[in-house]
Amino acid sequence: MLPVIRYLSHSSLQSLQLTTHDVIASIEHLFFAKIQQQAWSAPKAVITPPDGRYMMATLAAVDDPPFLAVKALVLNPENPKYKLASINALVTLLDSRSGLPLAIIDGNWVTAIRTAGLSAVAAKRLARPDASIAAFIGCGVQALSHLRALTEIFQLKKINVFGRGAASRDAFCRSANEMGLSVITTQTAQEAIQDADLIVTSVTLSPQLVPFLDARWLKPGAFVTMTDLAAPWLGESMPVLERIIIDDLEQEANMPEPLINPALVHGDLTGLVTGKTAGRQSENERTAFVFRGLALGDLAVAGLAYRRACEQSQGTLITS
Repeated sequence: MLPVIRYLSHSSLQSLQLTTHDVIASIEHLFFAKIQQQAWSAPKAVITPPDGRYMMATLAAVDDPPFLAVKALVLNPENPKYKLASINALVTLLDSRSGLPLAIIDGNWVTAIRTAGLSAVAAKRLARPDASIAAFIGCGVQALSHLRALTEIFQLKKINVFGRGAASRDAFCRSANEMGLSVITTQTAQEAIQDADLIVTSVTLSPQLVPFLDARWLKPGAFVTMTDLAAPWLGESMPVLERIIIDDLEQEANMPEPLINPALVHGDLTGLVTGKTAGRQSENERTAFVFRGLALGDLAVAGLAYRRACEQSQGTLITS
């Protein structure tokens, strides 16, 4: 029998209407499978050419359901000059037992949904449940995916926005207004952050990036998710954070440079989900989730999307 490969474009993936709660459940399932030795992931492979490009690949597999996902991604700061997204990616999904190909999936969609999903998993345990004000530093794809995810699990009333690109900032603010949120654009990053309960930073990485965010601006009880490798944050300000969780201790140990001072790290997301690592301990504790991206997250989202697409007969079937 010849394999049938399902191609899932951005539009077909959007039509699946996956909720943040769906994504959180899929991610958490894989963390529990990991500690039961039924799911595995390899540290991400990274290439950084001297021209500022960032090339990355992730690999993860699980026995139930039997999926293996590989994602290849390129971040090129020059892409916007040619009216291309800064980041482009592709995910391939295989049967983890037979190795037969199952799907080719738009990697940009997977990256946006899984990154916000990982943040949501962390926020459930590290943010105050009564959080109502969110701040966004950076207004691109990740900001919008995080806005949609966070509004599903918190009763947000107001968002503060700081972004250097007028077009992306204005588009982001329009989307937030359409969701019924009060939106304030600020002149400085400090203005955006200082009264926020939830902070999302998604600053585009580049060799020219100079850290400009100070953790000492965070109010007591704030939670920040740093989707940008903490690159825009001043390293000397990080000790003000009483609880810092990263995505994966094993992966971090294999990286040439740490995200932050390892002495400040309390644990990783697997430990947080499975109870090995404690979440928020007090109302006033300042907490943070700092992450590179996790292959299990890509697998969780890609596998969930594939199963839902099969149920709904979405995507384009390719046969040899």
